[in-house]
Amino acid sequence: MAALGWLTPRRRSATARSVLAGEAAAEAARKSSLQLEREREEAAARPSEQETPPEPEFPVVGDVRAAAFFDLDNTVMQGAAIFHFGRGLYKRKFFQRRELTRFAWQQAWFRLAGVEDPEHMQDARESALSIVKGHRVSELMSIGEEIYDEYMADRIWPGTRGLAQAHLDAGQKVWLVTAAPVETATIIARRLGLTGALGTVAESVDGVYTGRLVGEPLHGPAKAEAVRALAAAEGLDLRRCAAYSDSHNDIPMLTLVGHPYAINPDAKLRKYAKARDWRLRDYRTGRKAAKVGIPAAAGLGALAGGTAAAVALHRRRH
Repeated sequence: MAALGWLTPRRRSATARSVLAGEAAAEAARKSSLQLEREREEAAARPSEQETPPEPEFPVVGDVRAAAFFDLDNTVMQGAAIFHFGRGLYKRKFFQRRELTRFAWQQAWFRLAGVEDPEHMQDARESALSIVKGHRVSELMSIGEEIYDEYMADRIWPGTRGLAQAHLDAGQKVWLVTAAPVETATIIARRLGLTGALGTVAESVDGVYTGRLVGEPLHGPAKAEAVRALAAAEGLDLRRCAAYSDSHNDIPMLTLVGHPYAINPDAKLRKYAKARDWRLRDYRTGRKAAKVGIPAAAGLGALAGGTAAAVALHRRRH
C-alpha cells in the first residue's frame, strides 16, 4: 500500500477496494474453473449441437500463455444478467413491494444522473446485500440455474459466442469478467462451456451470506485488477491475451491486453476503439444503442429486482 501514499485517503480507499475485489474475484474464479473443467470432461463424450465458428485472426493454436476475457452484459448476453436474474427473483416473490420501490428509485437515479455518487451507490449496495443476508449460497445457486433457462439462454449473442469458442478451439482458456455475482457468472460460463468466471464476490460464512462484499463490485478498474491477478496466478502473458467488451467503463481491462476487441460498443468505446485501430464487431441489428432493454411488461418491479440482485449473490469461501 506504500505505493498509494501520494493519493488522498478517499482515493487510497477506493483503489484498495478495487484491488481487493479483483484479487477475490480471481481466487473465486480459479476455484470454480476446476469444477467446470471436471464437468466438461464428463460431458466430452456427448455430441455438440454448436457449429464451429470462424477463428479470430490472432489466436495461436496451443499458446497456453494466452487467454481471452469477455465482459458479459451486452457483449456475450443481450441486456444485463442481473436484470434477468432480478426478474426471476421477483417472479419467485423474493422481494417485498416496499423494497422494490426503493431499488427502482435508486436505479432510476443512476440512469438519469449518469454519474456514480459514492454515497448513493454504497447505500444501494448495502440495501441489496441486506435482502440476501442469511440466505444460503446453495439456495440462490439453484435458483440461478432455473433463471438461466428461463431468461438468459436465448439471449446469448451467437457472434460473440463464436469468438469465445474459437479461443477454446485454439486451446486457450476463456473467462467471463463481470460485475454480476460470481455465482451467476459461473453458471453462465458453465452453460457456455467456458473456463470460468470473474465476478463480484460477497462474503459468506458456512455457506450463508453475511450481507457484506469482499472489496467492491467488479466494475471498471476492479475488472482490470481481477484480470491482472488471474493472469499472474495462471502464468499468462497479457500481451498475448484478448479482451472483449461493449462499454467504455471496461477500457482499463481492454488496454491491459495485447488484443482488445470492442463488441457492440457504446458511443464512447466506439470512438476510443477507432482512434486506436482496435478490432470492432457489432452484432446488433441496425446497430442499436447498447442500452439495456427493459420490456414494458416487466415494469419497475422487475427493474428493481435486477438492481437488488446486482451485488447480492457473491461469496467469500472460508
